[in-house]
Amino acid sequence: MRNVALVAAVSLALGGCFTKTLNRGNVITPEGLQQVQVGASREEVQLVLGTPSTTSVTDGETYYYISQKEQQTAFLAPDVVEQRVVAVYFDKDGRVAKVADYGLKDGKVFDFISRTTRTGGSDYGLISQIIRGATKPSLGL
Repeated sequence: MRNVALVAAVSLALGGCFTKTLNRGNVITPEGLQQVQVGASREEVQLVLGTPSTTSVTDGETYYYISQKEQQTAFLAPDVVEQRVVAVYFDKDGRVAKVADYGLKDGKVFDFISRTTRTGGSDYGLISQIIRGATKPSLGL
């Protein structure tokens, strides 16, 4: 009986130490992202990536696919460990002009496809707010 109680106590103690990972939003796989080619139509993009999280109209239309990965250990509050924004830019004819995969690298918004840090542009403010606002909810963004 004592062994059963010991095993139960150890199981409960260790059970609370496991980390749980939660994925939220539009999680885009690298394979799916590779299928979106310059020149593809809006319909082709939606067939491959699904419905965008949000859209924008600046010099053509842009689809934004927003995802977030959180980790929670035991009863502690979840921590945001990764946030990505995949942006698909369309030209005036409704064809893909550019695809970007934004995230944070060294505290700066970074495009993981072209391996560049954005220095400006019409959508830079929106992407910065999305990525930084989720990692710092006290900002109220």
